[in-house]
Amino acid sequence: MRSRLSSLHKKPMTTAYKLFINGEYVEAASGRTFEDINPATGAVVAHVSEADADDVDRAVNAAEAAMRGPWAKLPQADRLAALRRVADEIEKRFDAFVDAEIADTGKPRSLACSVDIPRGAANFRIFADLARGFSTECFETDTDDGAGALNYGVRVPHGVVGVICPWNLPLLLLTWKVAPALAMGNAVVVKPSEETPGTATLLGEAMNAAGIPPGVFNVVHGFGENAAGDFLVRHPRVRALTFTGETRTGQAIMRASAARVKHLSFELGGKNPAIVFADADFEKAVAGTARSTFSNCGQVCLCSERVYVARSIFERFVERLGQEARKLVAGDPYDSKTTIGPLISKTHREKVLSYYELARQEGATVIAGGGVPEMDSPFDTGCFVEPTVWTGLPETARSVREEIFGPVCHVTPFDDEDEVIAMANDTDYGLCAAVWTSDLSRAHRVAKRIEAGIVWVNGWFLRDLRTPFGGVKLSGIGREGGRHSLEFYSEIKNICIKL
Repeated sequence: MRSRLSSLHKKPMTTAYKLFINGEYVEAASGRTFEDINPATGAVVAHVSEADADDVDRAVNAAEAAMRGPWAKLPQADRLAALRRVADEIEKRFDAFVDAEIADTGKPRSLACSVDIPRGAANFRIFADLARGFSTECFETDTDDGAGALNYGVRVPHGVVGVICPWNLPLLLLTWKVAPALAMGNAVVVKPSEETPGTATLLGEAMNAAGIPPGVFNVVHGFGENAAGDFLVRHPRVRALTFTGETRTGQAIMRASAARVKHLSFELGGKNPAIVFADADFEKAVAGTARSTFSNCGQVCLCSERVYVARSIFERFVERLGQEARKLVAGDPYDSKTTIGPLISKTHREKVLSYYELARQEGATVIAGGGVPEMDSPFDTGCFVEPTVWTGLPETARSVREEIFGPVCHVTPFDDEDEVIAMANDTDYGLCAAVWTSDLSRAHRVAKRIEAGIVWVNGWFLRDLRTPFGGVKLSGIGREGGRHSLEFYSEIKNICIKL
């Protein structure tokens, strides 16, 4: 899997990412900065202003002022029209957003162009449309005097919402939260991942160009514990928090926000199963499982890390999945031949490689990968690992039970439906699952029994943005998407009118 150096490769230029507060780009009060590293090459692409507690307070103050000012007074139709203009402004800056996303993540340009940036823009349009038709409830109530009363619900914004975003799909998941929050009239303070500050910073330009009032959208850069993320979570005037990321971080946010009883929405980790029955379309199941395992270098919360295959097709399936893993080409993200990018950082690469070694110690048979690819300069200093397929481990093995978040899966044979459902559910997580079968009755039956928030049948990552998205057990709290997002980013208030 040797890298290919394309003539399209762009030498990264070091820039500066400032905070975005009250409609302006500003330096951190402390003057501190940290480095933004391109994981494909290890090069520094930006120096990022690091927010302290005073900066976070400034951002919250700006958001509160916007809530008391023009944003609160703006008619809903005008507010939603502004969100559609944000989508337009993202598309006007399409190449700039693509370049910023690639500089931060190293992912192939084909992926950023087809998924990350288009979805980033689409989120503003879909939630603007959904909010326009969002209804509540109304009841006629009898009274002793016979005149009656009218009870009706209205949706009101929380106020300031803290948005803490992950590094794997930076713009997509940021706008997935910001768009419905703004659609319901809130103002936001965003803390993007310290690994991927680029597109969040650039979004400030799009907000200003779209006419979003100052203070409605704010960005504070920095880290988590005892840093910008912690300051945002603990801020007494942040009314709601939304977070996508690691389960342990979600638990820490929950503890820190408990004293203020803040509204919380978490989409957390997963150790997702894929189940392949003998009657499945074999080639589609192989291709779909390869996609669900290796997409974005396995750095998607929805990726399949546990694959269960009917014993009668197990050997053939494992051989074909290994072939698919070996076909993937790492290297220059601007080269059209590149099909897999790096892991996000050296620290994360060390974690994933530690599991590669652990699996060997636990007795895994390595079907494909299991190491570091040979790369040409400048990518030989990047954070690449080989797409990996294992077999032979018991269900109790740490490599089978713990989330790795890399391009790797373990494949296990099964003999009957009850057995595989028990194995799929034997986990602390419950985000999603994929089921491959041509039996319609089995598809419904198995999907209902799997303990997960999302189950795909004969597909993966097929999303309708109106549908509920989220997990059970340690995979999260609440649901995002459609009316579920609009409900989270608002309070329902009952008004009773005596007639």
